[in-house]
Amino acid sequence: MIRGIGIDVLSVDRIARSMENPRFLSRMFTEGEQTKIMRGGPSTAAGIFAAKEAVVKALGTGFDGIAFHDVEVVWSVKGQPEARLTGGAAARLSAVEADRVHLSISHDGGRAVAIAVLEGE
Repeated sequence: MIRGIGIDVLSVDRIARSMENPRFLSRMFTEGEQTKIMRGGPSTAAGIFAAKEAVVKALGTGFDGIAFHDVEVVWSVKGQPEARLTGGAAARLSAVEADRVHLSISHDGGRAVAIAVLEGE
């Protein structure tokens, strides 16, 4: 059963400008995400940030009570993005009776888009 759906669209240029602030990456992204961003640049950062936003929208809270690092975007062996939730995000996932997060990220026309679908019994 679907327990939540979230979507976010973000300008890659906006994230590129934000990346000029040296504290931006460490504040918003986990070490693993930062490693991926260093290889992929602003487009990758925008995709990850959009995914985080989509997940917290699906949880129904936004970032209220959820730290940016509580939602970590990782990639499966097959290259599929996945959301690893900890802290407030994991607690909220349990509260909405979901146990799986399906995540998709795409880029086009200088924008990144992500959708998150929460699934539970």
